[in-house]
Amino acid sequence: MKDLGNLSYFLGIAVTNHGSSLFLSQEKYAREILAKAGMEHCNKSATPVDTQPKLSSTTGTPLADGGTEYRQLAGALQYLTFTRPDISYAVQQICVHMHSPTTDHMNALKRILRYVQGTISHGLTITPSVSTSLVAFTDADWGGCPDTRRSTSGYCVYMGDNLLSWSSKRQPTLSRSSAEAEYRGVANVVSEVCWLRNLLLELNHPPVRASIVYCDNVSAIYLTGNPVQHQRTKHIEMDIHFVREKVARGQIRVLHVPSRYQVADIFTKGLPRALFDDFRSSLNVREPPVSTAGVY
Repeated sequence: MKDLGNLSYFLGIAVTNHGSSLFLSQEKYAREILAKAGMEHCNKSATPVDTQPKLSSTTGTPLADGGTEYRQLAGALQYLTFTRPDISYAVQQICVHMHSPTTDHMNALKRILRYVQGTISHGLTITPSVSTSLVAFTDADWGGCPDTRRSTSGYCVYMGDNLLSWSSKRQPTLSRSSAEAEYRGVANVVSEVCWLRNLLLELNHPPVRASIVYCDNVSAIYLTGNPVQHQRTKHIEMDIHFVREKVARGQIRVLHVPSRYQVADIFTKGLPRALFDDFRSSLNVREPPVSTAGVY
């Protein structure tokens, strides 16, 4: 092993130490993406995606180059989400159309680039935190895909005030109710939280309290504690038993949160600007701290 000093740059991610916090940024990489797309001086966008229904695979006309540039830019944006969770949902939406992109899909991709241009200096902030408890938010957009009617689920996991993990993903199977879609989202985030709890155990910092999972669907929360197995829930029996087992062991608690404070909404749907900015701040995605230290 070799001591390379304080971390400053790793795999395209710049790490700046501001004394009481670390700031993770991919500004250089973002500028390279904009240059590749020829959009270094494009107009800025306030949000990466609009509030309209999700794009269908049949809208627009096929791209002239067969989608080569589209796939290159979409792949590059995927790596940018490592420090920019605020674009995770928008990037996920363009990636589901990589097999046959159209002009409408390219316009959606360019909107993401315009948003990145307007927030080029933003990054992920990590600060010291007294609390080491894991808290997660999970949400699902039931039947949102216009082609398959599959749901999009998203989650984010915090340790104290710091964002550790996040995801925006289309569910692999069809859900027949909003409660079912939400419960699959709960099962996904519980799996992630259990992995993080095991990781903390290996690092000799085991969690001393149950991890909290916030969901805004009352029916899904009821299923986590109700021991009765109904006929209508047998097709998601594995997810139900998995979550209930963790709840019964005292490792997980699933609680209700009003939709207004459901941070995971930013991973499942397009939001109005005011709400988007609020949730983006909750994800600790912001401009770098202003340095007040002078040089003498």
